[in-house]
Amino acid sequence: MADRVRIVETADVAPDARIGDGSSIWHLAQVREGAVLGRNTIVGRGAYIGTGVHVGDNSKIQNYALVYEPAHLAEGVFIGPSVVLTNDEFPRAINPDGTPKNAEDWQAVGVRVERGASIGARATLVAPLTVGRWSMVGAGAVVVKDVPDFALVVGVPAKRIGWVGKSGVSLVDEGEGRWRDSVTGDVYLETGDELQEAAE
Repeated sequence: MADRVRIVETADVAPDARIGDGSSIWHLAQVREGAVLGRNTIVGRGAYIGTGVHVGDNSKIQNYALVYEPAHLAEGVFIGPSVVLTNDEFPRAINPDGTPKNAEDWQAVGVRVERGASIGARATLVAPLTVGRWSMVGAGAVVVKDVPDFALVVGVPAKRIGWVGKSGVSLVDEGEGRWRDSVTGDVYLETGDELQEAAE
């Protein structure tokens, strides 16, 4: 474990978890065996980071978020309060014969959240799926399919209602598939259901 790490006394961090420099793990959070947290990562009160989960540098996991294995979070990801990243496509407590399910009776599937993406409070991401770069999932959304880069999705089930830039604000439609970030001035080009940064 890195030297410049803040872990409060009530947090439960597995001895073999790898915690990057400058990271903080707050009250009642749990970080399981084999988890890897990058530099300058914040894990809020009561959050859960599953076995072997990877969290990139400069990410924030807010209070009571549940990040189940085998989730993979890239650099600069924001996970809002009480967000859930699931890992079981067909959840059951028992098998068809009535016996309790154990680890051999199901296969964990993961959610992948790409660089700079943000997941709003109490959203649920139903694995397996990928949330694209710099996209934004609205609070309370239930995401059941992949989210494109820069997409703004909301609702149950989540649907795209617009595009966002790296600043996090909705992009301005300049017509003919051209979009602009009013904060950074960056320009994006829309092709079908995809948005890409315009070449400089």
